[in-house]
Amino acid sequence: MPKVVVAFHSGYGHTKLIAEHVVKGAASVPGVAASLVNIAELPGPNADRSYPVQWNELHAADAIIFGCPTYMGDVSWQMKKFMEDASGIWFTQAWKDKLAAGFANSGGLSGDKLHTLHTLSVFAAQQSMVWVTTGVMPSIYTGDGKNLNRLSSFSGLMTQSGQGAPEASTDPADRLTAEAFGKRVAEAAVRWTKGR
Repeated sequence: MPKVVVAFHSGYGHTKLIAEHVVKGAASVPGVAASLVNIAELPGPNADRSYPVQWNELHAADAIIFGCPTYMGDVSWQMKKFMEDASGIWFTQAWKDKLAAGFANSGGLSGDKLHTLHTLSVFAAQQSMVWVTTGVMPSIYTGDGKNLNRLSSFSGLMTQSGQGAPEASTDPADRLTAEAFGKRVAEAAVRWTKGR
């Protein structure tokens, strides 16, 4: 059974809400197991570069979707710490050929989220992972009536939240786009793992 893990950090709950919708989309694909890992709760590597058992879910994944808020034009420091903690995994190339994808949330419509997605995709490339793009055409071109991919992102999922409570200030179209994105990655994982 293909396993998709959403590895996320959320400062105020908005990115967590998006992560939950990404998992919902991934879990909608028959035969796929999807779960959340809050990277801020992961302990760092041991002195011998081995990893505590809390990392096992990531090691067992066929696809990892990385997500975080964009702070000051890049990933949050918690995501950066996670990436640096994963340097022992890079050294052994233990995540080689896993699928990877990413999403970024910010208060602004732009907020330089593209830079955050580039940071996440470079991290995945260093791990020799295979990057999956959004695969959702912007509704401005499709006229889908749902406003999917309203921010017109192709490298990864971009969402925008206001300053209020996550449920009240996260655009419903972004939640639907997150589900479509999670579904795309899960479907890719099904194809990727066939015949292994």
